[in-house]
Amino acid sequence: MSNTVINQSIKKIQLTCERLPLAVYREIVSHLRQIEGVNADLLPQTSKEFDYLQSQVGGLWLEYSANHDTEIKVKGILAYYENKYNSWVVINND
Repeated sequence: MSNTVINQSIKKIQLTCERLPLAVYREIVSHLRQIEGVNADLLPQTSKEFDYLQSQVGGLWLEYSANHDTEIKVKGILAYYENKYNSWVVINND
């Protein structure tokens, strides 16, 4: 019997979408969390200036195991919201 360890890498990414409302960010995070092995949450707003057109959050972060099925599901959810609202901008990508 062999002791094989499968080393699955973890993808970490932070995204923002210009003018995306807080409620939609929460909806996206909720959808992403439904995927097994995905962690996601909101990033705090870092702007010191108030702007009605700016989102109340700074974006979202997510981390997930970089396997094919998970990546397809994550990209599918993000693509849906990108097509509906606006393009995603990567803040940080590990």
